[in-house]
Amino acid sequence: MKKLSTVLAGGLLLAGGAFHAQAEDARCATVKLGDPGWSDIAVTNGIASFLLEGLGYKAQSQTLAVPIIFAGLQKGQVDVFLGNWMPAQQDNYDKFVASGAVDQLAQNLDGTEYTLAVPSYVYEAGVKTFADLDRHADKFGHKLYGIASGSPANESIRQMIESDEFGLGDWKLVESSEQAMLVQVGRAVKRNEFVVFLGWTPHPMNVNYDMQYLRGGEKYFGESGSVNTLARKDYASQCPNVGKLLSNLSFTQDMENSIMDQVLSKQASNAEAIKAWLKANPEVLDGWLQGVTTRDGGDALAAVKAQL
Repeated sequence: MKKLSTVLAGGLLLAGGAFHAQAEDARCATVKLGDPGWSDIAVTNGIASFLLEGLGYKAQSQTLAVPIIFAGLQKGQVDVFLGNWMPAQQDNYDKFVASGAVDQLAQNLDGTEYTLAVPSYVYEAGVKTFADLDRHADKFGHKLYGIASGSPANESIRQMIESDEFGLGDWKLVESSEQAMLVQVGRAVKRNEFVVFLGWTPHPMNVNYDMQYLRGGEKYFGESGSVNTLARKDYASQCPNVGKLLSNLSFTQDMENSIMDQVLSKQASNAEAIKAWLKANPEVLDGWLQGVTTRDGGDALAAVKAQL
C-alpha cells in the first residue's frame, strides 16, 4: 500500500507539472518587447531577453516609434515596454495607462534626467537655461538636435517652437536617430562650436562629453524622472510567471551606463556586455527571479545561472 501511494503521489506531481505547462496561455511562450531604438532600452530589453530565454521563453524585440508601441500595447500587438520614460511620455501615459487601456507593472529606474543639454564650454559662455538659447541663436544656427521622429521629447521641443516659447519660434528641430544626433554633437565638440541637443541619464554621453543640462524647461521635461515597465492589458494575469519577472526587474544608472559604455565603445556586443555584467554581478538575479520559475515550473535561478 505504501509503495502504491508513493507511485500515485509521483504520478500526481508529474500530472501537475504537465498541467502547469498546458494551463499557461499559449501566447506567453513568446514575449514581444517594444524597442524605440534607444541604447538604454536596448540594454534593459537585452537583460529581459536573456532572463526570459534562460527560463524557456522566446523574447522578440520590435523596433517601433514610441506612439506605435503604446498603440501596440493597447491592441495586444506588443506585450511589454520597459521604456516608459516619465514625465517625457506623460501624454501617452495619461491616454493609455491612466485610462486603464495599458497596465503598469513596475517602476524599473528612478533619478533620471531628460532635457536639453549643451557642452560645458557653451554653458560657461552663458547658456545655462532655456531662456538663454535665443540670445545665442546665430551661434547655434537656430537648430535644436533631437532624436527619432515621433519621440515624446521631440514633440515637446516642437511645442516650444510652435508656441515661440523662450523665443524659439524661428528655430528648427533636427530629427535623427540617437546615434546620428551624438555624431553631430561630437563633431561640434571637436570644433568647439555651439550645439544644443537632447540629453539624458543614464547614458555614456554623460561620460564621453563634458556636458551640462539646461534649466527652465521643467514645464516640458519635469524636474527629475523615472522609467516604468508597461504591459498590455491583463498580461500579468494571463502570463503570471513572466508578469512576476517583469514586476521584479529594477535597474540602476551605474548598471545601464556600464553596459552601454561597453557597447558604444565597440568593446562588446549588447548580448556580450550584458552577460559579462551579470557574471560579475550575479547577486542581482536573486531579487529578479524571486517567486519566478522556468516556463515548465523548474528552478529559475539555476536555469539562468546555467546560461552564464
